[in-house]
Amino acid sequence: MAKAAFVKFEVPKELAGRIYEALQATKGTGKTRKGVNETTKAVERGISKIVIMAEDVDPAEIIMHLPSLCEEKQVPYVYVPSKQDLGKSVGIEVQTSAIAVVEEGEAKRLFDDIREKIKGLKK
Repeated sequence: MAKAAFVKFEVPKELAGRIYEALQATKGTGKTRKGVNETTKAVERGISKIVIMAEDVDPAEIIMHLPSLCEEKQVPYVYVPSKQDLGKSVGIEVQTSAIAVVEEGEAKRLFDDIREKIKGLKK
C-alpha cells in the first residue's frame, strides 16, 4: 500500500512500538492533546513537545497541514501505522488521527530517545 501524501519519512515498526509504549506511559503522569484540532492548537500555541500522527488517516487532507506546521514551529513529529492503536495507547476507546504530547511525565526519557531517532530518519 502506498503511503499517504503527508507522510514525509518511513518509521520502522520497532520505533512505532516504542512510540505507543511511551504514550501509554504518559497516561498517568503526562498530558496529551487528542485529535487533529487539539493537536493543531497545541502546536500553534507552542506547548507541544512532540506530535504523533497516524498514517491511515482518510481522507489525508484532514491531517495534511500538520507536518508543515510542525516544521514551521520546530516541533518534532513522527508517524505510527494505526489511528486505532494511537487512540488505545492514550487510553481512549475511539481512534484518533493525531496526538500532541504537552507534558511527557515519566516517559520523558523515552520521548527524548524517540526525538533523537526521528532526527536520523529525516536525513
